[in-house]
Amino acid sequence: MTTLLLVRHGLTELTGPVLAGRTPGVHLDGRGHEQADALARRLAPLELDAIVSSPLERCRETAAAIARGRALSVETDERFEECGYGEWTGRPLGDLAKEPLWQVVQAHPSAAVFPGGEAMAEVQSRAVRAVREWNERLGDKATYLVCSHGDVIKAIVADALGLHLDQFQRITVDPASLTVIRYTPLRPFLLRANDVGGEVGNLTPRSEVPEDTGGGENITGSDAAVGGGAGTT
Repeated sequence: MTTLLLVRHGLTELTGPVLAGRTPGVHLDGRGHEQADALARRLAPLELDAIVSSPLERCRETAAAIARGRALSVETDERFEECGYGEWTGRPLGDLAKEPLWQVVQAHPSAAVFPGGEAMAEVQSRAVRAVREWNERLGDKATYLVCSHGDVIKAIVADALGLHLDQFQRITVDPASLTVIRYTPLRPFLLRANDVGGEVGNLTPRSEVPEDTGGGENITGSDAAVGGGAGTT
């Protein structure tokens, strides 16, 4: 059973009002650093076999906080990078919400292709492929962490739940939240979703629990919206 911890980066000055996308030089702000440090303290009891990050600064800074004090270096994988929003990058969300494509992103994201950018379906394909390859590389006893972006994490979760991509807007991923998926030979199990507090010690697999039960965890979540769709960068 391979356990994947998905972490969204902490807050930046652009989180919320602007679609940062792949804009270079977007760093964690003071709040974001505090969130990353708090999450690092929560995760300290867990032994991790790898820490992987999107190449964007805000993710690498969040991952670096988690790696601090561990005998691990942060590895980057471009397949976990933010969606390529193309011409939408850097624009205020209020303006983007008036675009016809906005409704497509909200209701039918599998058909959404950003002008000069990526299709949402391509984002899910590359991210899920990366997860499968990391699972195989690290092995079925591994626990590893990937720091990525809201829409990327939502796409991975939708795949794990067997949901069509058009349903992924029902999933919430807040800044610095923890989402945990356990991959077994038969199917994945969502152990935690959008977790922003609580103990993590019970994420270690227990030998007495049959592997197809997913470890006996319950799904936890939040209805607190961050804006949905392209607004979760």
